[in-house]
Amino acid sequence: MSAGRARFPLPPWAIGLGGVVLVIGLWWIGALTFLSGIGAAPDGGGGSIPTPLAIVQQFGADGFDYYQRNASVTIIEAVTGYFWGNLIALALAGAVMVFPLLERLVSQLGVISYCLPVVAIGPIIFIIMGPPATGEASGTAVALAALSVFFTTLVGSIMGFKTADQSSLDIVTVYGGRRIHQLVKVQAIAAIPGVLNSLKIAAPAAFLGAVLGEYVGGVDRGLGPAMVNAQQSLEIERVWGVALVCGLLAGAGYLLFALISRYATPWSAGSASAEGGRR
Repeated sequence: MSAGRARFPLPPWAIGLGGVVLVIGLWWIGALTFLSGIGAAPDGGGGSIPTPLAIVQQFGADGFDYYQRNASVTIIEAVTGYFWGNLIALALAGAVMVFPLLERLVSQLGVISYCLPVVAIGPIIFIIMGPPATGEASGTAVALAALSVFFTTLVGSIMGFKTADQSSLDIVTVYGGRRIHQLVKVQAIAAIPGVLNSLKIAAPAAFLGAVLGEYVGGVDRGLGPAMVNAQQSLEIERVWGVALVCGLLAGAGYLLFALISRYATPWSAGSASAEGGRR
């Protein structure tokens, strides 16, 4: 009976929506019951884990302009750092394909950038770049955003370039092509799925780097300073609201490149679904 029973699999968006609803429900129940006493003030004040309704009410009290004014600065910093960090990583990955002797040096550079503690390197970058002008983006936040994406894109791009078909590379060589021609005509095309996956993972990392950079970047506007000010003022709901906005914006960046990857490389997504269909 079970073998002949028709199955109606849920679409991915329905599963994701169900997971979000479940998390919000558990959060709400916990905030009203066993989590309500965490961080409570001695005078009987509220705890440090508000309910989703309290955060929504704080959103309404703050207004859209408050979040738009701060988020616009952080988004500019994250996008700028994302662009330059990925551009340098892609350029170095391409240089490794043209000059293979550089691979060890470039790989070591990537590992060093990955091992640098972002919080510790931030003050040094701030001393080098100096404070920004009033209302402008922080150069420190841009640099940390670029540093946050460099390793991911570098490794993913090198691995993507190396997935090129060897016979196609040999054909280019037979017709008199050099390594640069192999890179442009064969390896760059083969690396598109890997590069897009790296860019997808790097998007939230860039946003996180920008927020961390604002802590030491000397900016007066941004989601980082907004969160610090709310924390110092013990505005718990606003702290959570700013944190949720950060998460939503980082997730939006990931979703954007996930959609680009899906439609720009249909052969990559189609191969996995085809394998599932055969089973």
